[in-house]
Amino acid sequence: MSNDRSGRQARRAWYLYDAGNSAYAAVVLLAVYATYFKESVVGGALGSFFWGIAVTTATAIVAVSSPVLGAIADVSGGKKRFLLLFTVMACVFTASLFFVTEHAIALGMALFILAEIGYRSGQVFYNSFLPEIASEGDMGRVSGNGWAIGSAGGVLCLLVVLAAVRLIGGALIVRLSLVFTALYFLAFALPFFLRVREQGEQRPLPRGRDLIRTPFRRLAETLRAARQHREFGKFLLAFLVYNEGILITLSYGAILGQTLFGMAQEQIIIFMILVQVASVPGAFLPGLLVGRLGSRNTLLLSLAGMIGAVVWLFFTESIVAFYAIGAVAGFALTGVQSVSRATVGMLAPAGRSAEFYGFFAVAGRTSSAVGPAVFGAIVFHVANLLERGGESVALAEQAAHRYALLSIIGFLILGTLILLTVSRQAGRRTPTAALE
Repeated sequence: MSNDRSGRQARRAWYLYDAGNSAYAAVVLLAVYATYFKESVVGGALGSFFWGIAVTTATAIVAVSSPVLGAIADVSGGKKRFLLLFTVMACVFTASLFFVTEHAIALGMALFILAEIGYRSGQVFYNSFLPEIASEGDMGRVSGNGWAIGSAGGVLCLLVVLAAVRLIGGALIVRLSLVFTALYFLAFALPFFLRVREQGEQRPLPRGRDLIRTPFRRLAETLRAARQHREFGKFLLAFLVYNEGILITLSYGAILGQTLFGMAQEQIIIFMILVQVASVPGAFLPGLLVGRLGSRNTLLLSLAGMIGAVVWLFFTESIVAFYAIGAVAGFALTGVQSVSRATVGMLAPAGRSAEFYGFFAVAGRTSSAVGPAVFGAIVFHVANLLERGGESVALAEQAAHRYALLSIIGFLILGTLILLTVSRQAGRRTPTAALE
């Protein structure tokens, strides 16, 4: 940035975008639309299955497209333009979820998929601005601050939704909350587009065949460069695996509360507010620890917290314990996500941040394209098996969701073991810069 003041303004605008972005995640993915779609639109174990399919479809599309779009953005200096496009897409289709009513399964899946593509694609370009607004030494702290402020923004949005649900209630309020969330996201995103300037020189997009050839040529160069960054490759593999468990937890957290503990919509919103509140220190503290322990050791601590939370959930039948588990998981998973994001910025070569974040997105979206589908398939098939064995529908669905938790534990443990193989001295420009 040209001076300290403009740098601070850019970081504040970057933080505010995360607040709007997190409101989408809190309301659509976590607290409201997930359970509304599962129970009111579909119903039963089939609702969990279709929810996994919807998440899988959206994130598979992003996994395929994000490296190519990231390369085009780097070549053209157009990261900000792509971010604007996908932000508008996310907001428009989030608001359109208002039209999803009971049994409108196809519409509910289609509109959610489009909103999700906008939300997740936008994250690729939003994350790629981190190296432009923070020095290498500050990336952990700035990433943590962004996640913490984002979590606080999610809490604020959920509090407004909770007040509406408690005072009025009904399916109409649930659907209106989705329109409010879209407007909230847009309002918090606007400062970014007004105050943050992209450092790369803006150039016209390639035309004709070059529009196709250029990004793939650039990707080939990146793959060759990635082979010279073995620790980056190992880190991405570890992230690919442990992120399976993280994203299953995020995609099914509200559904687990509803199914295992019979939580009503109001209780789920309160639970998710607790998770978001715990996420604030969960982003700040690991961001500070990166400077002292290094990102690898900080990630290992956060992953240990996540594994402990899910094991606890597998054995507990207490709704009070579920609230405590939510706080632990909110703290730990935010640390994992924040530090992982900062690590990519530390390892990415200068001038190729959008591309490397594109590959980071491939790992993340492949996770969310696989994990939720695996979890939903386990629930569907185990529930059917138990029902054929004479179990009641409700108890079979509860047991199936509990057994499916083992998939989360397995992904987290395997990802942790791979992370242990990453050198503590791996870095981007110096041997000790990033994962010390």
